[in-house]
Amino acid sequence: MSALTIFSDQDPCAPLWESRDGDAIAAELSKIDVRFERWQADRDLGENPQPQDVIAAYQHEIDKLVEEKGYQSWDVISMRPDNEQREVLRTKFLSEHTHGEDEVRFFVEGAGLFCLHLNGKIFQILCEKNDLISVPANTRHWFDMGGSPSFTAIRVFDNPEGWVAHFTGDKIADAYPRMGE
Repeated sequence: MSALTIFSDQDPCAPLWESRDGDAIAAELSKIDVRFERWQADRDLGENPQPQDVIAAYQHEIDKLVEEKGYQSWDVISMRPDNEQREVLRTKFLSEHTHGEDEVRFFVEGAGLFCLHLNGKIFQILCEKNDLISVPANTRHWFDMGGSPSFTAIRVFDNPEGWVAHFTGDKIADAYPRMGE
């Protein structure tokens, strides 16, 4: 189940606010211009879906985002516990960074933890199957896929180059709870 936990960026031990209610999560995140919606990931994609099959199954949803926001490209990220690069990628994504564009993800299976650092707070959003999240450009954040990652998400970009990160060098992510911990 999706969840939002908000912490002070000075105290990773005492949550300021928590909810598992999708409407409450969307309302709280809208205050910081983060889009959070519950869509329907209702296509049977099989055990280990191929990117082209995921895109074909959800092209109608991608088209809505493209029409609404003018996004230029999209791809699929899929991670499984047996992926040999999982630790390298987890470490990379756990480093606080920004993007010059919105970071848009639609989870069609599994889960991941987005952690946003803004306004003196840390917003940890557990995104699961059916969740669409759009993190505004230039928002400091990190992503945790867990030690045994299992998710598939469609990534939508303004930039035809795809995922381009600008790392902040801040080690704040090391202080906050991680997925599955």
